[in-house]
Order: sequence, then C-alpha cells, then structure tokens
Amino acid sequence: ALKPTSTMLLSMMARTPSISGKNVTQSSTYGLWSAEQAIDSNPGFRKSWSSCSSTDNQTNPWWRVDLSSVYRVNRVVITNRLDCCPERINGAEIRIGNSLENNGNNNPTIPAGVSSTYTCNGMEGRYVNLFIPGYSKFLTLCEVEVYGEVIMRLYRVPLLLNIATWGTPVQSTLAYNWYAQNALDGLSSTCTHTDAQSDPWWKLDLLKTYSVNSVTITNRLDCCSTRINGAEIRIGNNSLDVFSNPVCAVVSSIPAGATYSYSCRGMEGRYVIVNIPGTSKVLTLCEVGVYVIFPGNSELLNNLV
Repeated sequence: ALKPTSTMLLSMMARTPSISGKNVTQSSTYGLWSAEQAIDSNPGFRKSWSSCSSTDNQTNPWWRVDLSSVYRVNRVVITNRLDCCPERINGAEIRIGNSLENNGNNNPTIPAGVSSTYTCNGMEGRYVNLFIPGYSKFLTLCEVEVYGEVIMRLYRVPLLLNIATWGTPVQSTLAYNWYAQNALDGLSSTCTHTDAQSDPWWKLDLLKTYSVNSVTITNRLDCCSTRINGAEIRIGNNSLDVFSNPVCAVVSSIPAGATYSYSCRGMEGRYVIVNIPGTSKVLTLCEVGVYVIFPGNSELLNNLV
C-alpha cells in the first residue's frame, strides 16, 4: 500500500515533464477539487483541498490529460494525498493511447497501486488516463507528471472522419416528406422513406472517390424496425446501375432506434448505396454515416490542417 508521502514513479525515460496548460478533465468533481489541480505544480502537502484533484464517490472514476500530440511516454509520476486516505489510489490503472472510446479508459493499461515503479517501454499515445475500476471509489491526484517525447504532431494523426454530410443523397422514390437528406441531418427522429416498391434504394454521391472504412446506419425507433432486415450496403463508382456496385455488408437486423456499424475495409468508391432487394419493400434510414481514414487524401488533409 502507498505511504502518505509516497510518490509513484511509473517509469518510462523522460524529456518533457511539464503538462501544465494541457486540457484535463475528470469523470466528476468533488467540491472545488478540479481536474486542473493535478497539474498545478503544487503537490498539496499543506492544503490538499486547494491543490489536488478529486472525483465524487462513484463507479469507475477517471482523470484524463490530452497531450495534444502523440507522445512516446517514458515515465509518469503521481503524487498521492498526504493528509488522509492514501489507500484510495490503490488499484488505479494508468492507460495511454489514442482512443476516446469509453472516455479513454479502453486504451492499453499499466496497473498501479502496489509498487512504486512501473515500466511501459515507451507506450505511445495522445491521452493519459488514470482510472480506478470498481464501485464506490474516489480518485484523488495531488500531482501528475508525464515524461516523454513527441513522435507525431496532431495533424499527422490518422483521423476517422464522417464525410456523409459532404455528399448529395437521393432515393429511388419519396413517401410523404421523408426526404433522402433526412439521413444526414444528425437527428435520429427524422428519417428517409421510399414508397413500397421493388428493390428500393438510397444513394449518397460523395463527389469524389474515397476509401471507405465503415458505414453506420441508425434504424427507425417508432415502428417497423424489421424493414431494414436484409438491406445491402454497396460502395462503388457506378451511379446509373446502383446494384452493380460491390457489396460491403448485409444488414441482418438492427434493433429499433439503434445504430450499427459495418466495416467496409477500405473499399473504394464515389457512391454509397443502401438497398433492399425484393418486391413490395420500404427503405427507411434515420441516419447514415460514412467513415474514412485520413491521411489518405493529401488534398483534403491539407484543407483540414
């Protein structure tokens, strides 16, 4: 267990100790114990309440710093609380990576809370998380230092972007005022709708060819969720014969109101099509996302930067 004055070294070799001024956040805040107080260069030995961070008592509390670029992290130093409760840090995990899935808590981990030194052999990432798994936990940090070296500036990090709204959608027929554009308005409550017909389709013209990583579809919530069953997602360059474009995936089913993602493994094409084969079919889409990875298109990347 940690001693009241102990400093945990999560060893890793250093060049850049300061993370002051970086963007920090935490899962909740107890009183005035803000996330920023863990990087204020004050270890809180006299007044922990004014210089340490703390979450509320909660399930799976976490604290995160965004380093703004990808670092090869060599060492992390954590100063524990002096005045009381040093055991609260026991079992904490340090996670380093580039994902914000589950608030960054799914990134690779270095366990903490028993020994004073941890080696991670230059783990790479933009985000450093402190995370305590379990129920009824506090996470208190009196100082956090991250040592490492920049290996990739932010603009060179591969970006997963939804480019669906950059394109122009059309559909085979129109029922009511449920337009093709409704699949791109960011609202799951507004949807597209074809007439009942043979082989209905919805087509998105991306205006140029892209390598598509994945496509997401949000199904209708209020009724008729089984109508999407059997839909085909196609990606290609044939605008006139939409059914000649290669199939990325087939939708078996999507629960009402749910969003499912389908991997297209870099299939290339200007057009993304969703169609349902068969007679007397209705195609309804409440949201469609088209995700591509950049870099990969240097012209677009330059525009983004």
